[in-house]
Amino acid sequence: MADTATAPATGPGHPAPVAEATGITKRFGATVALRDARISVAAGESHALVGRNGAGKSTLVSVLTGLQRPDTGSLRFSGAPAPALGDIDAWRSRVACVYQHSTVIGDLTVAENLFLNRQSAGPLRRIRWKQLRVRAEELLGEYGVEVDPAARAKDLTVEQRQFVEIARALSFGARFIILDEPTAKLDARGIGRLFDKLRDLQEQGVAFLFISHHLQEVYDLCSTVTVYRDAAHVLTAPVAELGHQALVEAMTGESASVTPVAEGRAPAVTADSAELLTIDALTLPGACEELSLSVRSGEVVGLAGSAASGNVQVGEAVAGLHRARGGRISAGGRTVRTGSVPSALAAGVGLVPEDRHLQGLVNDRSVAENATLTVTDQLGPFGTVLPSRTKVFAQRMIRDLDIKTPGAATPVSALSGGNQQKVVVARALATDPHVLVAIRPTNGVDVKSKEFLLGRIRQVADSGKAALIVSDELDDLKVCDRVVVMFHGRVVAEFPRGWKDEDVVAAIEGVAAPGTASPASGTDKHGR
Repeated sequence: MADTATAPATGPGHPAPVAEATGITKRFGATVALRDARISVAAGESHALVGRNGAGKSTLVSVLTGLQRPDTGSLRFSGAPAPALGDIDAWRSRVACVYQHSTVIGDLTVAENLFLNRQSAGPLRRIRWKQLRVRAEELLGEYGVEVDPAARAKDLTVEQRQFVEIARALSFGARFIILDEPTAKLDARGIGRLFDKLRDLQEQGVAFLFISHHLQEVYDLCSTVTVYRDAAHVLTAPVAELGHQALVEAMTGESASVTPVAEGRAPAVTADSAELLTIDALTLPGACEELSLSVRSGEVVGLAGSAASGNVQVGEAVAGLHRARGGRISAGGRTVRTGSVPSALAAGVGLVPEDRHLQGLVNDRSVAENATLTVTDQLGPFGTVLPSRTKVFAQRMIRDLDIKTPGAATPVSALSGGNQQKVVVARALATDPHVLVAIRPTNGVDVKSKEFLLGRIRQVADSGKAALIVSDELDDLKVCDRVVVMFHGRVVAEFPRGWKDEDVVAAIEGVAAPGTASPASGTDKHGR
């Protein structure tokens, strides 16, 4: 495939790229994080940057935003050299990054977040609150962001916080914004509104570098895509000229695709298979009302739904994270006391949480410590933890989950996103659970890690256990034997293997679709 990443033309009619990096190399000790990497983003362009975890994307972002100095190479913004490292105001006027994890301060208002450290003016440095709110209203209005300047940031939706961060970046004068996994916590409607806003800003000359593991979003939003692999630039091409398969091959270096593991295989579950997970008339305040569902031995069931459906809360309740107002949960024939994590663990429930950073990992601890948090009772007598046992246990999980790490003692924060997620899965499997609950298990991981993790969940069920995948990602759901869809706290549809994407998406969005099988049309109260 021809590489179209030639130096862009400049001069009359050809303005300089809003951001251009060439020959970027960055090492951390013996590790080469970037090798002669490059990228060029034009004004008003939505440019995708994709690659497997560990490909060098995060390091490039740290260079583009002035957090890291490259060992070699050059960086220019609109034709001018990048500011000196440490000149924060100069960097802010050229580039900003909206990260997957919001940087707005929850206890401050929208106006205070927009003008943080810029609230006051004049010799007395007094804050004029009314004037501050007016400035915020003008800024939000200029970019069409419909958010109350007086609202507390913690009360905003994920989507609204992103809009506030984008508006804040633009207020410094930046016309180049990096979006790092911006859709990870948005449902389909939120993604649509975000993309509409980004297109509006593009018409105003704002350029975006869009980083995502959701390849369809690249085709929906971007005009150009750059692929990194093994710390180096692989190709840059117009999105319209690059097919899905070719894009995946560029990312992986081989012919690869996420294969729906459940398709083409004989069902492992029969009518005689034992029910390992039973949810009966579960009521969770604000999440679901008298919901019933079961998962049998050998079965992987998908619990699909949008962000407001309640499916995540149901999955978390099975793991003991929420107290129910009514109903019953049992795992392996043992009742799970709702709101009690120890009770869920004792019943044989393993959990892969939705957010590995907030719920799944202790970042300053080692891979071994993170992977064995649920089995400390097995690591030494009388409540002690023996380092030798911890190391042996962890090394076995590193092999089983193919975790790419220098060693068991490596801080988990040093791993790529895909390998961090494998550590979280390893910990969930360490107790050899009867029921594995995996909430958005491939969120923010690369194509190959996604394929591996879904295959590992499939293996859990094939060994006679049960798995519940809670997700709105179609690739996650395709590994399932059946998919149960929730909408506003209720089960509205169920699909056996072989379902069509449009039918499941329609059910998730609350739209009637041909071929939808609902609880009212042939399924019992347990979704069978």
